[in-house]
Amino acid sequence: MLDVSTVSTFVVVVLGLFLIPGPAVLLVLSRTVQGGRKVGILTGLGIATGDFVHTLFAAVGLSALLMTSALAFNLVKYIGAAYLIYLGIRALLEKPADISLSKVPPVTPFKAFAQAIPAEVLNPKTALFFLAFMPQFVHPERGSTFIQFATLGLVFVVMSSLYTSVIALSIRPLGRLLKRMSWIKKWQGKILGSIFIGLGLKVAAQTR
Repeated sequence: MLDVSTVSTFVVVVLGLFLIPGPAVLLVLSRTVQGGRKVGILTGLGIATGDFVHTLFAAVGLSALLMTSALAFNLVKYIGAAYLIYLGIRALLEKPADISLSKVPPVTPFKAFAQAIPAEVLNPKTALFFLAFMPQFVHPERGSTFIQFATLGLVFVVMSSLYTSVIALSIRPLGRLLKRMSWIKKWQGKILGSIFIGLGLKVAAQTR
């Protein structure tokens, strides 16, 4: 089973990723501006639900792969490491991103939740990310890989839901803060790139 050290590392890394504004965060911000806090919170919950679906897909697929071949499972982990390093290098080389809010049409809270789920589930980049990210914290020698995947997924979903809810509830001061923190535009790619490369190197050096 997962130990405290693994879960703690996972939580710290996820927190680091949350600090960099991405498409999901910008969608929550936009929905909140357009429809209010309830719409923003339910948008975040919809995104978190979509992320958990990705976690389950990764858990089922990679757990089945592990049962078939430990070598194949390790191969997937190394491919995932290479993918994360690629994402990191690309983030380091990208020009500063525009974190301004995109305009989206207003919707009801339920519709915002319903639209966020398939938007996240059908995002191939999200699927690739979970396939590359989750295996780094799963240790087959510690028991059921499916339970480990599901546990990490639940931790991620809870953290994501709390994070997006805080964003929706503090939209006004957060908006002023983002305007002041112009350094985010300059450094977000370097921060995110360093996180991805570090994760990739970690799994590349990991032994069973």
